Amino acid sequence: MPDMLMIIDEEFLLSAGAELMNYAVNDVIFKEGDIPKYYFQIKTGTVKINNYHEDGREIIHSVPFDGHCLVESALFIDKTYPVNAVAMTGCEILRLDKNKFLALINSSPDLMSKLYSYTAERMYYRHVMLNNISAHDPGTKVKRVMESLKSYNQYTSKYSYQFPFTRQQLASLTGLCVETVIRVVKKMEKEKTVRIQNGKIFY
Repeated sequence: MPDMLMIIDEEFLLSAGAELMNYAVNDVIFKEGDIPKYYFQIKTGTVKINNYHEDGREIIHSVPFDGHCLVESALFIDKTYPVNAVAMTGCEILRLDKNKFLALINSSPDLMSKLYSYTAERMYYRHVMLNNISAHDPGTKVKRVMESLKSYNQYTSKYSYQFPFTRQQLASLTGLCVETVIRVVKKMEKEKTVRIQNGKIFY
């Protein structure tokens, strides 16, 4: 898999006044209802974009990682964040003040085009994922989500993609209960669709 390139060059962001922030596992980067004040771009680490329901259920919408930015579209509208961003691993994240970010991209048409292309690709996969999780059969849901994430991360060979989520997180991605996900994964292993090694799923 090729290395993920930064959406905006790190040195470019730093020269514009960005700070390098460190987050530990489960640290909240921003939460639903917050006013967007910064552009966030991941240098290293993985973040989950999610919501928590009143009954305690978690819904994971996406899992950006090295090089990706976080809900940057919220900086262009006068609304609060509709989601949370939570560190899944230790993260280094570049944070740039909203006004400085807007001035930066307005001064560079190439930068705006690059950001728009990134957002368009992400929305494409978001629509693919929404279609996948609308499937009625739990096995189809899980397999399609795995296929989408494997494709998004540019893996092609069988068992080459180590699925980076726990069974509980896979349940949050698909809207299934964790017991159903465990049954589905065991069935996929018997059918040799996935390989399980040290508890990790390889697809």
